[in-house]
Amino acid sequence: MAQEQAGATARHRESLPDRFSALCAAVVRVLPFGLSRWVAPSFLGFAVINGFTFAVDLALLTALHGGLGWPVPIAITVAYLCAFGLSFVLNRAMNFRSHAPVGGQMVKYAIAVGINYAAFILGVGSGLTALGVEYHLSRIIAGACEGVFMYSVMRWVVFTDRQED
Repeated sequence: MAQEQAGATARHRESLPDRFSALCAAVVRVLPFGLSRWVAPSFLGFAVINGFTFAVDLALLTALHGGLGWPVPIAITVAYLCAFGLSFVLNRAMNFRSHAPVGGQMVKYAIAVGINYAAFILGVGSGLTALGVEYHLSRIIAGACEGVFMYSVMRWVVFTDRQED
């Protein structure tokens, strides 16, 4: 009984980022088809966090364009900036658990976001919308492209001091 309480107390003292990381690692360990050899826990964490921030992005896009009637490029831009700010904060603290000075990371991240924005969000997202693809579907397709790019940049460029997977 005392050991169970001590274990529960120790888990309670673990930080939220530590628990998030442990959960991601536990899920990756039980992936089927040998995927655990190929999927890093930080990739799963990135997918969870960015799935959430992508939902925030789509909700803001819908409110700004669908609700307020803002032009698609402006609505995409505002929603994108809000979601990516949230993504940076959550990935830095929860997923990559970085403790490096934030200034340099923000500069690298801002450059990556600028490249991502031009290539995938405006290029693919607005381009597909201009070709007649429904704007939500356009944003989802652009999101898949940006996900691969942004994970790579965050893991190997922005958060270089991250704790190893």
